[in-house]
Amino acid sequence: MTRYDVVVIGSGPAGEGAAMQCAKDGKHTAIVELNETLGGECLHRGTIPSKALRHSIQRYIESMSNPLVKSHVNFASRELDFPQMLAAARKIIEREAQHNLSYYERNRVDVYGGRARIVTPNEIQIEMGQRGTETIQADAIIVATGSRPYHPPDIKFDDHVLDSDTVLELAYTPRSITIYGAGVIGCEYASIFKGLGIKVTLVNHRAKLLEFLDDEIIDALSYHLREQGIVIKHGEEYEKVERDGNEVQLHLKSGKIIKSEALLWANGRSGNSAGLFGFESGIEIDHRGQIKKNENFQTALPHIYAVGDVSGPPALASAAFNQGRFVALHITRGTSFANLVQRIPTGIYTAPEISSLGKTERELTAEKVPYEVGQAHFRNIARAQITGQTAGLLKILFHRETLEILGIHCFGDQAAEIIHIGQAIMSQPAPNNRVTWFVETTFNYPTMAEAYRVAALNGINRL
Repeated sequence: MTRYDVVVIGSGPAGEGAAMQCAKDGKHTAIVELNETLGGECLHRGTIPSKALRHSIQRYIESMSNPLVKSHVNFASRELDFPQMLAAARKIIEREAQHNLSYYERNRVDVYGGRARIVTPNEIQIEMGQRGTETIQADAIIVATGSRPYHPPDIKFDDHVLDSDTVLELAYTPRSITIYGAGVIGCEYASIFKGLGIKVTLVNHRAKLLEFLDDEIIDALSYHLREQGIVIKHGEEYEKVERDGNEVQLHLKSGKIIKSEALLWANGRSGNSAGLFGFESGIEIDHRGQIKKNENFQTALPHIYAVGDVSGPPALASAAFNQGRFVALHITRGTSFANLVQRIPTGIYTAPEISSLGKTERELTAEKVPYEVGQAHFRNIARAQITGQTAGLLKILFHRETLEILGIHCFGDQAAEIIHIGQAIMSQPAPNNRVTWFVETTFNYPTMAEAYRVAALNGINRL
């Protein structure tokens, strides 16, 4: 029986980050992946395919609005085809999967294909189908099995009632779609489908979209989604889902019935922990399959860790990768690197994008922190005028007395890229984390980065 220093279960971002770091620190490492190819949910059914779809659609929309292109191409005779878009995304996935395999080979990480089950505190049994079963041992085990879409027991999923996995197998382009659940996944897919010219209804069981965001960003997102033609219904809960031929009827508790050709259920995810432990481990798992862990991502058995979506929020690929590295360093060096799991920016790939870091105005007000706001509207930024992407703004929240940056919120084209400039300054020790850094620094012109200088001056002028 082969014994390893570390065995990682799951090869998504969390598993990859953990395995790579353990291997680089000289630990004999193995990784177990259930699917035929590496990369986990993020690569095959989550972040990469949805963002590849969005990118293709955005480029198409930009081309349609470009007068130089429009004069030579008859776009009226061309329709975007969802299956064709998916085929293009799959090519990206295949390339990334091959890259992932080369990383493990180069770092001498053993790869096992099959379903892992922890049968004793230090033994993992791997069911490999026709290849039989193999058992390996490990001094430390990292569970990074990810999550899957939540399925209510009363809803039958098929080719017209979809989740965020099966929507990536859609073999037709629906004329209309209802999305139940207006979290990150629901809002992103609303933008994607509307970009294809599909009639979209977004049903939200809460009072606002993405309530964890700054209120001004929430309002901007709601406005732009509606401007695109997306119908948003807040404060609604489903009662039942019915099929009538190729039509799906979503019955709401308010008495409304929403009819569409397809329904995308995007309301919650469940951790992939069922059947993982084959002994009385004492490890707690909640009703959504999420494994309870401490601040070091250790379970009730300290040598077994849980990272990524299976361990709960924030359920971001970027956060999961660093959680994996955090745990690996805790194993290999016996210390915690808190910076890896703190101040994590959000990246939401709606149209336009959203990214934020730090406190919101609502939080600072509740905490009675004296803050000021600096804003830069993209319509006033030269680079945005050049690209035509003038919708959006950059917003900096800072302490009125110390000038320390407390939060950065961005809505608009390339927001997920723009946020990192502010992140770098926020992470500096005082006094280098002040808003004044942006007015004392020369930015290339014209660039979107210049928005930081404009926002900082706007805020400082309010003092």
